[in-house]
Amino acid sequence: MQTRFQRITPFLWFDRQAEPAADLYTSVFPSSRIVSTTRFGKASAQAAGMPEGTAMTVAFQLDGQDFTALNGGPLYRFSEALSLVVHCRSQEEVDHYWTRLSEGGEEQPCGWLKDRFGVSWQVVPTALPELLGHSDPDKARRAAEAMMTMKKLDIAALRHAVS
Repeated sequence: MQTRFQRITPFLWFDRQAEPAADLYTSVFPSSRIVSTTRFGKASAQAAGMPEGTAMTVAFQLDGQDFTALNGGPLYRFSEALSLVVHCRSQEEVDHYWTRLSEGGEEQPCGWLKDRFGVSWQVVPTALPELLGHSDPDKARRAAEAMMTMKKLDIAALRHAVS
């Protein structure tokens, strides 16, 4: 049996929220799980300024994609310079991911949101690139204009703007 190998793993730096973030994310996406958790021992806790026994890293999978969350302290914060894109085939998927990920966070324009931990996500219907790249420039413009008025993207409204 061949072992699955993922060459690049996103590594997310949290202050002290690695475990609740991994718990939330694995509850939102199908085929997701916590793989392992390492905890600060006495020496590493003292060096990092964390309570002994606190999670140091949490390895988890979202829909089969590997991630690692680190409790690294308040030194670094998330920004929109890096976001995670969720491709959705239906409005039902858009609604599910938008609702779950934005809860306690901040809704932003054009399908962007920040979750309660400050991680930026883009919840995007797979139809969007087709509509924005329409061969008729006027239809593409109308799709872009409609998108700019939305926070959570509405596939029917986007399609209506193009029709």
